[in-house]
Amino acid sequence: MRSPLKPLEEPYRSRAVPPGTVRYWSWLFSTRDSREPLLGIYALLAEWRALMDPDTAPAVAQIKLAWWHEEMRRLAAGTPVHPISRYLASLPRSEAADFARLERAVEAAAQHLDGAPLERGEELETHSSALRANPLIVAARLASDRPDETEAHVRGCVTALAAAEYLAGAIADYRREARCGRAVFPIEELRAARIEDADLVAPVPPPRVQSYLEGLRRRAAQSFATAADVLPHAERPRHRHLMVAATLGARHLHGRESAPGTDFRLRDLYCAWSAARRAARQN
Repeated sequence: MRSPLKPLEEPYRSRAVPPGTVRYWSWLFSTRDSREPLLGIYALLAEWRALMDPDTAPAVAQIKLAWWHEEMRRLAAGTPVHPISRYLASLPRSEAADFARLERAVEAAAQHLDGAPLERGEELETHSSALRANPLIVAARLASDRPDETEAHVRGCVTALAAAEYLAGAIADYRREARCGRAVFPIEELRAARIEDADLVAPVPPPRVQSYLEGLRRRAAQSFATAADVLPHAERPRHRHLMVAATLGARHLHGRESAPGTDFRLRDLYCAWSAARRAARQN
């Protein structure tokens, strides 16, 4: 008989779902079966995201990501040592999960950290899928007693969601990334737009950069919409956290989040609740 699940330790729990973030609302409005798997996966993503941040010393981040890669191998083999990994391994359906997907996510994070550029636009989906969609598929498998069927249903949704979130993050942080030598946009697109390295670090984006970013926002908005549309109606109640993430992601992309000290969280709460309610009704 499996022992009761132990809560995820702090500070990993609070870093996984910081109050007021998209991750927090998607986790809060998820189903009971999805909540614990999402918490564990979001905790991993939070650790890796911190290492990918431009303010993190590259040498330190590389060492830690190499350790995480080995840890994901240990998790796949059933011998994890980190509290987050042990938490994931203790979930009821962990034996059905393909934890090797998380190894590929760490490899994508290391590629980002090394500044390896995306040469062509079509590489963006592959990279974002490895980095963001793979962990969400693992979470879906951990939440379902029909892992293969579940993966087929959510693959299109999380692939579009991952691409949209990558674009949104790149638009917000491209200048910080460029200052440390990382190109987050496909090289062929930058060349076609005649954007130089100096343009990417300019305090005020030149018109050609502004035009390119606006095109990216439209692409991200379309990907967020696709993520919400492609999930089968019968699956939306069980995966309503994905609907919440897509809805809030699109909302923030268009600059409708409030300034600090205003009713930002209240507005996001209503938006997340509405998205979850719509998803729950579509049986």
